[in-house]
Amino acid sequence: MSGNRRIDPRERAHLLDASGYTPPIHRFAPSPDLAPLVRRYWMPVWSLPEGVTSTQRVLQYPVCLVVVSPEYALLVGPSSGLSTQELSGTGWALGTMLQPAAGLALASGPVERLTDQAVPLPDEDLACRIRDAVGDDPEDPERQQAGVAAVETTLRALLPVDEEGLLVNAIVEYVEGDPDVQRVGQVCEKFAITERTLQRLTARRIGLSPKWLIQRRRLHEAAERLARDERPDLARVAADLGYADQAHFGRDFRAVTGLTPGAFAAEPR
Repeated sequence: MSGNRRIDPRERAHLLDASGYTPPIHRFAPSPDLAPLVRRYWMPVWSLPEGVTSTQRVLQYPVCLVVVSPEYALLVGPSSGLSTQELSGTGWALGTMLQPAAGLALASGPVERLTDQAVPLPDEDLACRIRDAVGDDPEDPERQQAGVAAVETTLRALLPVDEEGLLVNAIVEYVEGDPDVQRVGQVCEKFAITERTLQRLTARRIGLSPKWLIQRRRLHEAAERLARDERPDLARVAADLGYADQAHFGRDFRAVTGLTPGAFAAEPR
């Protein structure tokens, strides 16, 4: 079977656990027609010794997730803080990272009602089809692809994406992709909309504020730089990210991750 293209992006949002551990994660790109709805699929498969647990930490993107495992099936709203997941024993999960445009339809209303929430996946049939596809061999590439195919069959019912959805996708792509964007006003100028309109749009379609989008992009970039092998110059990182001073940067980073930038940089990778 041809299936979806396997990818291995450098995932700066994934902070690993405090020991530097991450399970093997299989990642796949969406089919081209679903690119306005899906960023990617990921499938961790883990097997930990008895009594050992691992708390995986993620600085989530401003999107909803669909996550199905043998034990649960969830629609996960955008997380304003640090998202954590405790792993133990043996298991797998198939996750779908959606585009901002997809949240409204899956949440059946404004996405802000799902912010910092995880609810049972409304589509129980999809969960069953994913579990049947993966079966008892989550390491089998063909079974992984079959699980992804089950998701894509369901999501195609949401096409085509509406104009507002395409706009919110473009706004998030602009903020995430351009480190020079450091003020909400720049976003308003780029897309010729008022700040109030932008706030309403992001609350409805993303569940978070425009200011949050900029801060999260900064923290993603900070985490990526702090994780490098060479010891970072924290004052330089703060300045490069547009912070007025190192103290402000440190407060923002600690408020979200629970760690100072220096403590995070010192963790094993």
